[in-house]
Amino acid sequence: MWRRAFFLSLMLGLLGGCAGKVDDNSGRYAMKHDRYPDRPADVSDVPDAVPRVEPISRGGNKSPYRVLGKNYHVLASASGYRERGTASWYGEKFHGHKTSNGEVYDMYKMSAAHKSLPLPTYARITNLDNGRQVIVRVNDRGPFHGNRLIDLSYAAAARLDMLKHGTARVEVEAIDPLTWNSRSVVANATQTSTSAPVPESPVPETSVAGRFLQVGAYSSEAAAQRVVAGLGAAALAEPAMVRAVERGGRTLYRVLVGPLRGAADDLVSQVQAAGHPSPILVNYP
Repeated sequence: MWRRAFFLSLMLGLLGGCAGKVDDNSGRYAMKHDRYPDRPADVSDVPDAVPRVEPISRGGNKSPYRVLGKNYHVLASASGYRERGTASWYGEKFHGHKTSNGEVYDMYKMSAAHKSLPLPTYARITNLDNGRQVIVRVNDRGPFHGNRLIDLSYAAAARLDMLKHGTARVEVEAIDPLTWNSRSVVANATQTSTSAPVPESPVPETSVAGRFLQVGAYSSEAAAQRVVAGLGAAALAEPAMVRAVERGGRTLYRVLVGPLRGAADDLVSQVQAAGHPSPILVNYP
């Protein structure tokens, strides 16, 4: 009889412990100490997340939800969201584990965790102390320690130059993917008109003037050349090339396809099929 009673009390204790973790969802958020990667990688070439229209994730959008004894509410929409606060970052501790919406966290990609934005949401993060910016895809919940606004991936934090301090004052601005491309076209056209491009090879000016599709802008010329090589293998209707431009005291390497000789629809489809979902129209030079 005593054995049955002992076994019953043991099972009830185990079930009670599990239930406690489920109720406050404290398991993955109770760990307070994160760490750098064992072998830190160069993440300067990691591109920004590319805003695109996506359905709301099945996971991670329950509202309200409860973590560490506190209830949180998810916004019905990210439209117009803009807020300033403290950003932190998370890295090796969560790398390879599932995010709140069921994806796998990769600290070398441009992602983030937020307590109330719908999952996924694309957001522009500005470090208010140095002006650096990144675009991230919010696919996780947090941070739940302290009065912090957003948790950034290791790559995003590195690009914002906040790893050394651990936190930074930031502005978080949600991006509407439906209008993002058109805004980018205007911004790039303005920037190109005020900055002198740095040619990397003696290509006749007439062959590189006009309207182009910009596939991306990279901090490393090697990364840009790899993109060009991949586009070359895709046998596009127009050639791809790398052009350098100065932005904020650093050189960015733009991958351009063109010049366009008519409607861009077919070329856009070819670039997207080659793995680049959101090329934008720019005028060059």
